[in-house]
Amino acid sequence: MAAGRRKHRDEKRKLLRMDFTTFRHAMMNVPVQILSTGRRIVYRLLAWNPWQHVFFRLLDQLRQPLRC
Repeated sequence: MAAGRRKHRDEKRKLLRMDFTTFRHAMMNVPVQILSTGRRIVYRLLAWNPWQHVFFRLLDQLRQPLRC
């Protein structure tokens, strides 16, 4: 198994087994500055956390159409 796939699987397992308070701090309570510029809305992350790359991977998946 590739190292990247193993890392992804381990991160998924840790994320799914988190208690809700830890999940909320890692994925929901992200400090963001929201800017409206022209016809776009820009979200600037104001702090770093260790789950940030997983958060961006989630956003990439949510942008794609559903695969049913």
